[in-house]
Amino acid sequence: MKKIDVVCLLSMTLIFVNTGCLYSQSVYPPKIESDTSLVYKKVNELNLKLWIFNPPQSIKNDPRPAIVFFFGGGWKGGNPNQFLEHCKYLSARGMVAILADYRVSSRNNTTAVYAVKDAKSAIRWVRKNADALGVIPDKIVASGGSAGGHLAAATGTIPMHDEVTEDKNVSSRPNAMILFNPVVILYPFEKISSSWEKKNYTLTKLGVAPEFLSPYNFIDENTPPTIIFHGKADTTVDYKTVLKFDSKMKTYRNECVTHLYEGEKHGFFNHNRNAENGAYDASMIKVDSFLVVNGFLEKHKN
Repeated sequence: MKKIDVVCLLSMTLIFVNTGCLYSQSVYPPKIESDTSLVYKKVNELNLKLWIFNPPQSIKNDPRPAIVFFFGGGWKGGNPNQFLEHCKYLSARGMVAILADYRVSSRNNTTAVYAVKDAKSAIRWVRKNADALGVIPDKIVASGGSAGGHLAAATGTIPMHDEVTEDKNVSSRPNAMILFNPVVILYPFEKISSSWEKKNYTLTKLGVAPEFLSPYNFIDENTPPTIIFHGKADTTVDYKTVLKFDSKMKTYRNECVTHLYEGEKHGFFNHNRNAENGAYDASMIKVDSFLVVNGFLEKHKN
């Protein structure tokens, strides 16, 4: 497959601050060095893309598991390149790793429900085109951070908000979820407070009532295996909300592993968050193990 143009990230890097989280973001639209980029959805004149990273020596008759990453940014901004290093690592480990774009309010004047629609479209498109992509259709992982973690969780839980023109016979539900400080409850809940409430994420900004956009509310016996990473010093998304999610998952006897990090704030897992990349490295070791245990990766060869 033809590679897209390489971009000089150093000359285009901005610091994007959103909901208390510091990300390194390149100018939008991104130019990402991947094996290929494809349009998964067209909305009027807008083309929504996937950037695909293939494993080494990938061949058509050797399909692999896939993982789709959704960037954070409060459904307002953000950039697909947030999970670039995650994709590079997991493609090197043998997965088809994918960065997904989706609509946000600052660029597309949309509410959060349209981001959910796009996320579900992305998972469905990858599954529908699994043969061409070299992907095993029943081994697709959804992942993301913050609002992107919300989108990944929404694809695995919320049964509505599909595009009416898409083939519902092709499932938009992933086979596993990897969630980084995800938003799983968008309304006041058992005196748990976070800045999501303070920012007034109501019908106007979400597009639907928050109860209908909260992954927690739709956990059932079919919710896929999940791993969650969350900082206990996160003031943007209270870590107690993911504990509620974890508890409900286990009520249904679903696999859910939650890792809490003392003193860590929102976005602690990002690559280049600090010079040492300690939190990124530590979280990726656990991601790798989760994927091995659930049959998405082979064990490291010593």
